[in-house]
Formats: sequence, C-alpha cells, structure tokens
Amino acid sequence: MSAIIKLSPRLANQIAAGEVVERPASVLKEILENALDAGSQQVEVSLESGGIKGIQVRDDGLGIGKDDLPLALSRHATSKIRTLDDLEMVSTLGFRGEALASIASVSRLVLTSNQTDDPSDAWQVAMHGRDMDAELKPAPHPKGTTVEVRDLFFNTPARRKFLRTEKTELGHLQEVFKRQALSRFDVSLQLSHNGKTLQNLKKTKTLQEKEQRIAKLLGPEFMQNALYLEREAGSMKLEGWIAKPSFSRSQSDLQYFFVNGRVIRDRLVAHAIKQAYSDVMYHGRFSAFVLYLTIDADEVDVNVHPTKHEVRFRESRRMHGFLTSTITKALADVRPDTEINPLQSPDASSSVASAANFSGVTSPVGSSIVSAPSIDTSTHSQGNLSFLAPETMAFKPSDSEALSVAQQGAMAQSFYKVPDPDNEAGNENTSEIPPLGFAIAQLHGIYILSEAKDGMVLVDMHAAHERIVYERMKAALADEGIRSQPLLVPLGLSVSEKEAQTAEDATSNFERLGFSVERVSEESLLVRAIPAMLPTKVAEQLVRDVIADFVKYGMSDRIESALNEILSTMACHGAVRANRQLSIAEMNALLRDMEQTERSGQCNHGRPTWRFFSLPELDKFFLRGQ
Repeated sequence: MSAIIKLSPRLANQIAAGEVVERPASVLKEILENALDAGSQQVEVSLESGGIKGIQVRDDGLGIGKDDLPLALSRHATSKIRTLDDLEMVSTLGFRGEALASIASVSRLVLTSNQTDDPSDAWQVAMHGRDMDAELKPAPHPKGTTVEVRDLFFNTPARRKFLRTEKTELGHLQEVFKRQALSRFDVSLQLSHNGKTLQNLKKTKTLQEKEQRIAKLLGPEFMQNALYLEREAGSMKLEGWIAKPSFSRSQSDLQYFFVNGRVIRDRLVAHAIKQAYSDVMYHGRFSAFVLYLTIDADEVDVNVHPTKHEVRFRESRRMHGFLTSTITKALADVRPDTEINPLQSPDASSSVASAANFSGVTSPVGSSIVSAPSIDTSTHSQGNLSFLAPETMAFKPSDSEALSVAQQGAMAQSFYKVPDPDNEAGNENTSEIPPLGFAIAQLHGIYILSEAKDGMVLVDMHAAHERIVYERMKAALADEGIRSQPLLVPLGLSVSEKEAQTAEDATSNFERLGFSVERVSEESLLVRAIPAMLPTKVAEQLVRDVIADFVKYGMSDRIESALNEILSTMACHGAVRANRQLSIAEMNALLRDMEQTERSGQCNHGRPTWRFFSLPELDKFFLRGQ
C-alpha cells in the first residue's frame, strides 16, 4: 500500500459532494434551506434545462458580509452552531456548513450577497470547481442573497452521465420546491423553468389560505377529502391534514411529515401512521397526509443522516403512541353528518368535529317520539366475549316499539311531506332528519336506498353491518380484557441473545395481550400461554414477529392486529348477508347505528359502506335547469 497522504481540498469536497449532491434537486434543497434559515420572506427559484444547466435562488434574507463570503464556500464553515450543545439543540434546516463547498466543487458557483439596503454594498464570490480559491469582487445586489449554480458535474463526467432527462430532473426539482412550500406558509415562493413561471405562491396567514396553497401544490381533490386535526400533549404538538380512507393512493406520493419545519421520512413515523389507518384502509393502498409535528429541539436528533432526511426521537415509544392515537381518534370521529355536511371553516382547536348521537327520530305528526328499532341481543360465547349470533343478526324492533312496514313507510313519507304548521311558506320540516335519512327501499337484496335531507344515500348493508358488529366486538374485547389460555405443552423458541433479552424486557407487554413468554436461557424462550382466541399454530410466528417489531420500533401492534383480524372475520360471517330481505324498520335501525358507530364509512376491509348523492349532483346528471 502507498503512504498515507492528506487529500486535497478539491478532492475532499468532491467526495463530500457524493453524499450531499446526488442530482440538481439535491442542490436546490440545500440552497433553499439556507435561504429559509436566513429569515427570507420572499424566495425566487429559476431553473434552466431541468437544473442541469442552471439553478438560481434569490432571497431577501439577512445576507452575508464581505469577509464571510469566501468562508461560506469553505468546508465545515457555518454560522448556526458553535458547540456540542448547539448541535443537540439544532433549530435550523442546515447546520453542517458543507453544502456550498460540496456544490462548488462539482459546478460553477457564484454567490452574491448584501446585508444593507444599499445595492452598492453587495459583494460577489465565485468558485469554478477546479481550484478551491474564491474570487471576491463587488457586484450590485439588493439586500439578500443570490446563489447561481451552472453546469452541474461539468468536471465529473462520470456523475453527469447518471443524470436523467430534463423532464425527470425537473420533476425532482418541483418535488423539492413543493416540500419547502408546504413547510413555510409564511414565505412567498416563486418557481420558474426556462423562463416560464410554474408556481407563484404568496405568503399565507389564515387556515383557509393555507388550504388553498396545499390545493395548488397537491391538487384540489386532496383538500376536498382532507380532515384537519390539531392536538397537543406535553412538549409535542401535531397539526395538519389527513385524507379520508376513501381517498387512498396506489403509492406513498402524497405523504408529507414535518418535524420542526423539516420534512422527513422516518420509519417510526411511517409505522405509526400506517397503524392508525390499518382498520380503515383498503389493502395495498396508501394514505395521504400533510402533518406538522412540533417538539422541543433537545428531544429529537436531526444529525443522523447526511441529507438530514431522517431523525431520531429520544422517546420513540411515546412519540409512536402520540401519533397513532391522534390520527386514530381523528378518523374515528368522522360521522355521516360531517361527511354529508362538512364544516365550511373548521375551527383550529377542534376541526374534526364529533357527530351527535342519534338515539331516535322525532315525528312531526304530534309530539310522540319513534325510537330507532333495537337489535336482537341473542348471543353465543367465544372465549370470554359475547358476540351477536349470526342467525339472529337481523334488526328487529322491540315489542314496545314494533311498527309495521306500512306504518314505518307512512311515518317516513309524512316526515317529508307534512308541512310545518309554523312555517308560513309551507316548506318541509327537515330539522330532525338524520344525516343518513330514512330508508325507502332495498335494491337487489344488497343496497339500501335512503332519502336524506339534501339528496339520497346508497348503503351497502352487509359492509355497514359488518363494521357495526366489528366495532362492538372490539369494544367488548377492550372492556373484558384478553383471556389467556395455558398451553398443555409449552412452546419452545430458539432465538438470538438480543431477541431473548428484548422478549424478557417486554414481558409485561406480552402478559397484557394474553401471552406468557419466559426466558429460560441465553438464546431460548418458552411460550406457556396464548390468547384464547388465537389458534396455537400461529403462536410461534406471531411471537417472533412481535419480538422483531420490538427490536426495530420499540413496540408492536401485531398481537392486536391478529386479534382484530379474528374479530373482523367473525363480524364478516355474522353480518347480515346479501339477499336477506329487511323491513323498513330494520333498514332504518341499521342507518341509525351507522350514525353512531366509529369508522362506519368503511367496512372491516377498507371498502366504502355508503355514498351520498346531493340534489345538485342529481340535477346536473339529469340536466335539470339547463
């Protein structure tokens, strides 16, 4: 081997550029972050030939002084940290001081900046990737900074040939711009390519203006199907928008998560959000969201990845639980009335509104109240839980509330057609119509047709009843706990020493979920008991998977998921079947239960259970008024 030598500054920077500068989008990310850290209120981005020929970013931030300009292009020079304590409390997007030096080593870079309002006070420094000597000279420029990068990888042809087409590179650049635009609503941002303006975003203040910016960046359909949430717990605050389960994607292209303003892709966060959607998302589909987590800077480590795309939370388990519970509650709080009559201006403190519980329907004829028909509660035992028996799953009015089909139909018809005596205009009294309205007919033994206040509702009766039964089973499981069943012959597992230690540390978690797992040696475990609902044949793989999750995430939801899958299967078999003829009373009882049941918009498999057709939609379809 040759003697050890010290690398030249140019080669050292080009090696660093291999981590920082992957393509033009990497350059734009670093420069945009610097502009935002400088306190800019307006940032203009100009691109040429997909960023390969040129990238220019101009901002109106604090600027850089004459003496600091050459230093800004040297390696590991920064104004953002001084000591190790600063590194542990980073609140800026960039802080390592290597981006500009790395970019300059593989391009022709010109940096012009001014700290005053006098344009003649500006200075410019240039570096062309060959020698690392900076050329300093005066150059007129308003207050702020302009960074111009041209001919990317001109001196590293091996890297340049890996670049894609102009269209592909432009797509990556637009994605970087989109992420920064979503992170800073208080900054005006403009993007142009080859002289054509692609985005011109003004700074926003109100929630409505923020939603308009998101609609421009992600498309109006996302905002039309988004739920706003906000929750604070201790030092953590989560706010933003999550898409309804019905607005799912074939890929994870609409998932944006920000930690203290920094966009990240973290496996802990992804796992927590996936778990929150697990009960309502159709298999193979991905959720969409734009979420902002605010947390104390000392509780998150942002210095764990060269491109700063990943972070590490000091209390990962607490963070996971906070994210999952917040999103799960927001999805569970969605009821038919919030779906059919969405809030026009959601209040920031409680934008995902909770629906009212509809225990009955007030009849406009007289003052009597007709309650929703009850469900037959015949049961059979499964473990220590009571479930609705499949053969008695149909909806039946109780003796005191029994009404004939004709009476129910007449009641529903009179509800819509009898004028309100106090209404001089003779308009219908619709103040007491429930969100899903009243059943009119059963279609092909599968669907329920209901007349709602401002349109009609079509319900998949099996899917809807399946969700109702499933939620009741889960509630019973939560109330009564998980019954444990001892094994006649304990199950022995050979594992690694690390896995055995993890299982020993998680003993209390296993016991809470009905398992008894004991460590008997350095690399072996004994499973002495499992949940009564689980078949023995799945116990071994389930325990191994749970341990793997604890090693990777510090927690696991596999046991709950396995139990829920069993409950889901039982609910599916127990729900009312297609071609089962229901009376009007039974159909109305199902609608009332849907209005009270969490997640009733999707069945256990993530499929929609009902759809609302408004009168304007129907009028448009039939060309009424045209």
